[in-house]
Amino acid sequence: MQLLLFVLAIILFIALVLVHEWGHYIIARRNGVEVEEFGLGLPPRAVSKKLKSGMLLSLNWLPLGGFVKLKGEHDSDSEPGSFGAARLRVKTKILLAGVTMNLLAGLVLLMILCWIGMPVLLSKDFNGQDQFTVKSDTHITHQEVEAGNVLPGSPADKAGLVSTDRITSVTGQGSPAVRQINTQDQLHRATSDFAGQGVQIGLLHGNQGEVKNVKLLSRAEVAASHGAKGYLGVEPNQLTIQRSTWSAPIVAVGFTTQLVWLSLQGLGHAVGGVGSIIAGIFSGNHAARVAGQSEASSQVGGPVAIMQILWNSGGLGFNFMLIFIAIISLTLALMNVLPIPALDGGRLFMTLISRGIFKRPLSRAAEERIVAGGMIFILALIVLITIVDINRSF
Repeated sequence: MQLLLFVLAIILFIALVLVHEWGHYIIARRNGVEVEEFGLGLPPRAVSKKLKSGMLLSLNWLPLGGFVKLKGEHDSDSEPGSFGAARLRVKTKILLAGVTMNLLAGLVLLMILCWIGMPVLLSKDFNGQDQFTVKSDTHITHQEVEAGNVLPGSPADKAGLVSTDRITSVTGQGSPAVRQINTQDQLHRATSDFAGQGVQIGLLHGNQGEVKNVKLLSRAEVAASHGAKGYLGVEPNQLTIQRSTWSAPIVAVGFTTQLVWLSLQGLGHAVGGVGSIIAGIFSGNHAARVAGQSEASSQVGGPVAIMQILWNSGGLGFNFMLIFIAIISLTLALMNVLPIPALDGGRLFMTLISRGIFKRPLSRAAEERIVAGGMIFILALIVLITIVDINRSF
C-alpha cells in the first residue's frame, strides 16, 4: 500500500509541475503570445514531438521541474507574437499564471481534504499555533499514536520499536484489562500506571499487527533522567484526522495562510543561518558558523527530502500523502514568486524595474547574464541542499 501511495504521490507531484506550466501556456496563448515548447524536466532533451500547431512537446533528462518556452522571451524582443512585444499587463499575467495555478491547486486539495479528512499537522506545542478550523463545523474522525522518536537505549528501543510503528494498546502483566491507545495522553497514563513493570505493547508495524514485551522504566529511573525518556522511551507523534463540511473553503484559506506564514518564517531562519555562516567564515568564529549551518540546513529540503517525505507520507495513508502534495503545491507557488532572476517572480521583478524605473527594457545580453546567474545560483543551491539531505538521512 505504501509503495502504491508513493507512486501516486510522484504522479501528483509531476502533475503540480504540469499545472504550473499549463498556467503559463494557457495565458500566453489567450493573449496572442506563441508557445514554442512545453517541456517536462530540464534539458538536455530526452524525447520530443512536434504538434500540428508547431509547438514542441518534450521530456527532458533533468527531473527538476518543467518549462514553457515562449517566442521572443527577452523583454527587449519586439517581433509580433513574442513575449517581449506583449504589453506589461500581459507579461505580468503570464509570469504570475504558474504561481496562481499552484496556489489554486493547493487550495482545491485542502478543500477536498476538509471533506474527506484533514490531518492535523500544526499545534501550539510544536508550531506556536493550533491548526486553523471552524470549531462549530469540525469534528475528529480518527486518532492514533505513532512511536515517533525512539530514544536509544530505552525500553522501546530494546524491544525493537521503530519510529513509524503505531501503538494501539498497552496491557500489564497479569492484568486482564487492555488499555486502548488513541492519544498521547492515553499512552502516558498507561505507561505511568505500569511504571517499572513488564507490559505488552500492541502495535501496527506497517499493516501488520505485532505485540512487543517491554519492561518499562521505574518512576525512580524516570526521575533520575528528569523525565527525558519517559517510561517507554519514545517521543510520540499524535496522528489526528478531522473533517469539516460547509466551512471547507474557509478552512483551506485559513490553513494556507498559516502555512505561508510559517514558510516565510522558515525562509527567514534559513537566510539568517546563511548570514551566520558567512559571518563566521570571515570572522573565524567557528561556533557561529556551525550554529548558522545547523539553522540553515534545518529549514530547507531538496529533491532527496521531498522523496523521503512522499515515501513516509505514503506509509501514513492517503490523507497524509495528499496533504503533503497540497503543501508542496503551495510551496512551489511561494518559492516561484520570490524575486530570484531565474524564477517567475525574479523575471517579473526585473521587468517591472527596467520598465518602471529605467523606462526601457533590459538589453538581451544583460537579461541573459542575470537569468544565467540566477539559474547557476538555484542549481548550486539544489546540489548543496541535496548533500545536506543525504547527510541528514545517513
